[in-house]
Amino acid sequence: MPVRTALQLINQTLDEFLAEQEGEFDAETRFALIWYEQHTFTEGLFGDAETLSKAKNTAVHGLVDAGILTAKAGKVRLLRRDELSKNWNPQTDNRLTVWEATQHMIRELQDGAGNQGAANLLSQLGTIGEAVRELAYRLYNICDRKGWAAEGVAYNSLVISWPEISRLAAETDESTPLQMALL
Repeated sequence: MPVRTALQLINQTLDEFLAEQEGEFDAETRFALIWYEQHTFTEGLFGDAETLSKAKNTAVHGLVDAGILTAKAGKVRLLRRDELSKNWNPQTDNRLTVWEATQHMIRELQDGAGNQGAANLLSQLGTIGEAVRELAYRLYNICDRKGWAAEGVAYNSLVISWPEISRLAAETDESTPLQMALL
């Protein structure tokens, strides 16, 4: 079997596996994942977004409220990382999504305090932390398949850095009770 054929079979199997995992994401993230694959961060028609949102058991206004989408003048667009709130706190977010958490983790990794900043954020995410890693991997695969190298680097960086980020987050979590006891 040629290497190219083997890689195609591996990618097909991986896509099937990742599609099954997609069911573990919240409705807003499932919407964003499909929208991203079709439009990246460019505008699309409101009607198309409304149809997709209904299929994913959410609504366009809910996606706007969740802070991941902008909608105006009959057009919608996923917010880019640089458009997300700089003061975002996952513990006070009333509509926390894996999509938003993933984008904030990447921004923290790239523009913030690197691995430590991403680790601090991961320690605040609680149970959705692992889903963030899974989404980043899924998004990297989409970028790779579509030839979006520059965007793919962001997701791949998070996946590659994940072991170190997790280690640092665990250290942060372990030191928190001690710090509280000292106060």
